[in-house]
Amino acid sequence: MAAPGGTLNCEDFSMFQEVLKAMRTLDDRIVHALNTTVPTVSFSGKVDATQTCKDLYESLIEAHTSRDKAIKACIAETSAVVGRLREERAKDSDNLSLIKQLRKEQTKLKLMQSELNVEEVVNDRSMKVVIERCRIHYTPPKVQ
Repeated sequence: MAAPGGTLNCEDFSMFQEVLKAMRTLDDRIVHALNTTVPTVSFSGKVDATQTCKDLYESLIEAHTSRDKAIKACIAETSAVVGRLREERAKDSDNLSLIKQLRKEQTKLKLMQSELNVEEVVNDRSMKVVIERCRIHYTPPKVQ
């Protein structure tokens, strides 16, 4: 799964988190982006705030969609690994290294699933800020 700043590596959870962090840059800087692009009332004639808000909203939606797909792809990949390891464990229940690997993969799967919750919070926060700041200039289709 390609991502800005690198490839999303589902095998290494630390790298997975680093790439997600890079992908969340727009969300992390949303307040700054709004402050620098959406004019106050006194400057409203100099910038097309409607188009600016629409563009920012569409960029957010695109970023949220790509991160969601990336996280879900890694969850699916890790789930497949866990399923395969469970089958192997059923055949060879005394293999300690197999059991250890299964636990490691199960932990990684739980951590990746928790990233979906983090993603929901990040998305909600960003959308709330955009809607509050742009409500006069632009109303997103889902909010109307």
